[in-house]
Amino acid sequence: MNTSKISLALTSMLLVSSASFGDDKADIQMLKEEIKQLKETTQSLIDETSDLKTGFSYTTVDTKESHSGLGAAASKVYYSKSPLSIGGYGEMYYSTTNSTNDTKDSSQTQVKRLITYLGYKFSDKIILNSEIEYEGGGVTASGNGDAVVVEFMYLDFLINKNYNIRLGNMLIPMGLTNQRHEPTLLTTVQRPRTAYYLIPTTWNESGAMIYGKIMEDWEYKLAGVSALQPDDTAGAKWLRKGRGGSFPIANPGFAGVARLDYTGINGLLVGASLYNDSKITMWDVHINYENSGVRVYGTYTQTKRSGTTGTQVKEMSGGFINVSFDVLSITSIEKKMPLFIQYESVNPQKKLANETTFDPVNITTVGINFFPHEQVVLKTEYAMANNDFTDTKTKSDTFSVSLGFIF
Repeated sequence: MNTSKISLALTSMLLVSSASFGDDKADIQMLKEEIKQLKETTQSLIDETSDLKTGFSYTTVDTKESHSGLGAAASKVYYSKSPLSIGGYGEMYYSTTNSTNDTKDSSQTQVKRLITYLGYKFSDKIILNSEIEYEGGGVTASGNGDAVVVEFMYLDFLINKNYNIRLGNMLIPMGLTNQRHEPTLLTTVQRPRTAYYLIPTTWNESGAMIYGKIMEDWEYKLAGVSALQPDDTAGAKWLRKGRGGSFPIANPGFAGVARLDYTGINGLLVGASLYNDSKITMWDVHINYENSGVRVYGTYTQTKRSGTTGTQVKEMSGGFINVSFDVLSITSIEKKMPLFIQYESVNPQKKLANETTFDPVNITTVGINFFPHEQVVLKTEYAMANNDFTDTKTKSDTFSVSLGFIF
């Protein structure tokens, strides 16, 4: 149907309506309603015609949807009207730090991440999902790990709600943040240190996974993936440096990962994860609860490493708990403004092979978020740390502001 035919139909209906109902106010109002409905129908037909011509139907992010524990934007392809799905997220921030060691005072602004999710449905049962990350402003960023990388790329073979297969390079299902790290899902400007040093987000490895539901309220994941290859030197980043990612891995080891989550209470997710390879055993417990404007989420994790010598790290542990309340939930304003407080204690060098121990880094963070749209968030926070990972005598206070979005 083209627009000229639609216009002709619209004119005919208006003439009939005018002759039938006269000119009184009620009839005029009825005619206005008919015109409105016809305009909406016309626009819908135009949109459908355009979709047929281009072969593409745009799908917006449903912030309430999550496939297999992924964030809303990362899950977009599973709910897309079109075979091709394009989504993503981005965030940038400004921060300033004052410390007891004046040489460590600093300020910084940065486009931290711009992420593109590309997905394609070969059929309703075979789905490609991938993430390309531009981090730290791009590849010219200097020697601090910023890069352009394939963050994951896999094929999902969807069989039924109890059993599905994932093959490729995938996010490791440990903790809360590694699978759900989009900026609208975290109240803090920076990701928790737990998700940097202890469960080294973003952590992706190559392998195979089966996942689904054991029962209606119990979800599981079982995976065999390439093993971590931790750095042999001491330091807080010893495990983070061992991620394989999507880069070539020489002589990869094998690791098993298992996860179990319970979601039987409205608004609650609680569960545990386990990672094990020939030398490293890591486990965590995690919780996320949301109800009536209140949200509580957090993770606690421990890791032990065997076969260590000298100054190699033997044990690490830590976690965080975040509590927030949406102050606008008690008003008629249809926006969100959560106030939050987060306490975190992280010790990535709890014990070395030579029995040397280190104190944990404890951080208390307070702040506020504002969501002008459910896919857009503005954040500000104030973080107070009792020491840092290189100098236990240095305390620091950091003020940060940021913007983030998903699409």
